[in-house]
Amino acid sequence: MNHKVKLFSGSASRTLSESISASYKQELGKVSLLRFSDGEIQTSYEETVRGSDVFIIQSTMPPTENLFELLLMIDAAKRASANRIIAVIPYFGFARQDRKDQPRVAIGAKMVANLLASAGATRIITMDLHADQIQGFFECPVDHLYASSIFIPYIQELDLPNLTMAAPDMGGSKRANAYAKFLKSDIVICYKQRAKANVIESMTVIGEVEGRDIVLIDDLIDTGGTLTKAADMMLDRGANSVRAFCTHAVLSGKAYENIEKSRITELVVTDTIPLKQQSSKIRVLSVADLFAKVLHSVHNYESISSSFIASV
Repeated sequence: MNHKVKLFSGSASRTLSESISASYKQELGKVSLLRFSDGEIQTSYEETVRGSDVFIIQSTMPPTENLFELLLMIDAAKRASANRIIAVIPYFGFARQDRKDQPRVAIGAKMVANLLASAGATRIITMDLHADQIQGFFECPVDHLYASSIFIPYIQELDLPNLTMAAPDMGGSKRANAYAKFLKSDIVICYKQRAKANVIESMTVIGEVEGRDIVLIDDLIDTGGTLTKAADMMLDRGANSVRAFCTHAVLSGKAYENIEKSRITELVVTDTIPLKQQSSKIRVLSVADLFAKVLHSVHNYESISSSFIASV
């Protein structure tokens, strides 16, 4: 049986959803979001989804209301007898809470995985999880996409003479190494110690940066403190230029101010999270075509292996 495809957007990812639907060549379905006077939200579909493959597109960045809206949309689709309910989560929030790294803390990523499954999601499509092992938190299939398939062609177009990939911390070394292998470049690693979350106590660099064109790779940029400090340190040590490629533009606190004042040549991000404001130093590359291609393959039970350039 050939089930119909229905694409729906949550309120947090409307612009990206419109781009995905345009690339997929299918209009977004009609869904309404009702707000009670106390702020409580209620979602409902304004068209039938019975027997359809329903793709719900919503990033789950703060506020937490974005996540809850997605859960309500999944539950509504389940109760409306959808065939399959695929949660398309370009940015998977709470992914930094992927382990118990100190006593008496929650593992938020696992809790969110449980909530999505309980609501009725039968498949998850996401991009550049903070930790690959989060895929194992789900009992349903997870298609984990990588922004490398978008970033690598752009880096190649830059044609930097002394390209060197860099990891902003030890945890990102695997990701940077995958890029370095594909691009046949050198790699350096920043070693940092944090006083507390979002506060860096000290940082040093492992590897040669003098005369190099540095490309920092990370899954997300939050306050920008790590990247701007790493860029300053590398330029002080003789680097020709420093660029940063970060999939998810969380950009909280004084991030925009930090980037504008920094010596970073360019910050390249994707549109998994919409920018809160424009910046002359920030370039946005769209993931819409990649997601549209994967959505088409998932609906038709086709392989998505060709969508990967470098699995990091």
